[in-house]
Amino acid sequence: MQSQSSRWLGHGLYLLIMAVLISGVYVSGQRINYTWHWERLWPYIVNTAPQDIIADTDGTVVVDQQGKLSITPDYGGDPQVVTDYTTLVAFDGDLIFQGDTLARLEGWRFGPIAEGLWVTIKISFISLIFSIILGLIFGLMRISHRQVLRNLAVTYVEVIRGTPLLVQIFIVYFFIGTVFDLDRFTAGVAALSIFTGAYVAEIVRAGIQAVPTGQMEAARSLGMNYVQAMCYVVMPQAIKRTLPPLAGQFINLIKDSSLVSVISITDLTKAGREVVSGSFAPFEVWFTVAALYLVVTGALSWAIQILEQRLSASD
Repeated sequence: MQSQSSRWLGHGLYLLIMAVLISGVYVSGQRINYTWHWERLWPYIVNTAPQDIIADTDGTVVVDQQGKLSITPDYGGDPQVVTDYTTLVAFDGDLIFQGDTLARLEGWRFGPIAEGLWVTIKISFISLIFSIILGLIFGLMRISHRQVLRNLAVTYVEVIRGTPLLVQIFIVYFFIGTVFDLDRFTAGVAALSIFTGAYVAEIVRAGIQAVPTGQMEAARSLGMNYVQAMCYVVMPQAIKRTLPPLAGQFINLIKDSSLVSVISITDLTKAGREVVSGSFAPFEVWFTVAALYLVVTGALSWAIQILEQRLSASD
């Protein structure tokens, strides 16, 4: 076992290496004459500036006794009604034109980076659920006694693993999405689920085959049928063996979700590109985006480690 002094020495060396790396990034920025502007980034994460409420059409402003503001359009149509505001800019009877400011709303709201992070988490979580379902189905088909099921599973796994995810996203969105009238988000989830499901299927197959065959035979000798033996004896053991590779695959899923930005889904990566063009702070934005991906993947890795420890403790 490591002594206390050697552990502290290891921690000290780690901190020294991290300090050198951070210093290297800073010096590199100075050498290319880059000025850091971290303060520009905050409004794109949480925006506390007042929000202008803009007129959608030309018309006349009407403010009733309850303070509700509306615009009576000059050329007919439904009026624009504004009920949630802090400060009025236009008043009763004013003539207003499309694009003019009607009122301002104080408070805070999530910026595009925070909204992109939420889209990334949502699309990754939904894809993770469906990829587990697909992986279990095709993993069991890979070890089935029926040749047709094995052939179908092998075809699915080899085709998906043998083609790039970016190409699959384009095929799902432009072909399958057009046939079934899928929106961008659904097409992105479908592509990520199908892609990750192929890798999960191989992990499940390997985990089941790693369980000694005597376990199945012993369960069948106790009177269990095949499904009962698989659910109560084989699969619990296989899950413990597959958790580490599954964790790595799910982390890859979160990182691979950045590719859905090519079909105009405003995830964290696409939000980062948009913020770079508006903030002129590319290094700050991409370091922040990388840190947010690291937080999400680190949280998933930590959760799976906790699950793995609990499963090992139940032996």
